[in-house]
Amino acid sequence: MFLPIEKVSFDYLLEQYRLIWNHRLLETMGQSSKETLLEAIKKELLDENSHPRVRKNKFEKYFSAINRVSDSTISPEAKVQLIKIHNKVMEEIR
Repeated sequence: MFLPIEKVSFDYLLEQYRLIWNHRLLETMGQSSKETLLEAIKKELLDENSHPRVRKNKFEKYFSAINRVSDSTISPEAKVQLIKIHNKVMEEIR
């Protein structure tokens, strides 16, 4: 069974997220793995890594992020947990 978000290892999930986004360092710089991961996902959904003129809306970014996670080679458990976190962040930024 899958663990609730509160019980999951954010060190592990951050490592798995880095595998999906292999060109992003995502250094913790004094933050916890949880803070780093949540911030990275929020930036991803708000398309802050793109130039302002080519940014997509958060719903398009959410759809592409979920596809990217589900199409990745990480474990099914990590996929589910990352999708849950994407859902949580999306609810917060709506």
